[in-house]
Amino acid sequence: MFGLLMEAEVNSAQKVLSDAQKPFTAILGGAKVSDKILIIENLMDKATDIIIGGGMAYTFFKAMGGNIGSSLCEEERLDTAKEILEKAKEKNVCIHLPGESLIADKFAADADTSEAPSNNIPQGWMGLDIAGESRGQFANVIKKSKTILWNGPMGVFEMEKFQGGTKAIADAVAEATENGAFSLVGGGDSVSAVNKFGYADKVSYVSTGGGAMLEFLKVKHSLVLQP
Repeated sequence: MFGLLMEAEVNSAQKVLSDAQKPFTAILGGAKVSDKILIIENLMDKATDIIIGGGMAYTFFKAMGGNIGSSLCEEERLDTAKEILEKAKEKNVCIHLPGESLIADKFAADADTSEAPSNNIPQGWMGLDIAGESRGQFANVIKKSKTILWNGPMGVFEMEKFQGGTKAIADAVAEATENGAFSLVGGGDSVSAVNKFGYADKVSYVSTGGGAMLEFLKVKHSLVLQP
């Protein structure tokens, strides 16, 4: 027997993948585009909006010809990022990238910080969080949503200087949930973030499945558990 926890996990994921009310916003963050490619492709036929933040955003900016300084970038995924943007346009899915970044001169809690356009970061500096109007713009998209999937932080939230963007997303998801949206938070870092900021009981469901939840979201399927 799989049990009630497995039933709750599958039913929550299935609600997002098969029964999502629209607008449906997927929030994807974290370090690598490669970890999220299959999730993005699977969501293209379902989501109305896809918010991309965290380190993976800079691969998209570089793919579009931007200057990203020393920010994280998967050089071998630049063509993939372009293809994702083109496919989203074809399918009328709105991809939201952070226009402004909180940048640092080193990857450290005591780094000097500044703000810069995400596509024009000076050499020697790296984007470690979303900043400025990006936080408000992302929050506005989330608050208008009826279904929300959140997987991945917007920055290096483990360091206090770079947690503001992720906290802004958590605030918006909690507010949307209070106003009737269904919100699913999955993936280790996202779960850590909602727990860190005290929002675990303010979203609809927090998955404890970790990588298993991500694998579920990558696959095109229709699975319903019967009592």
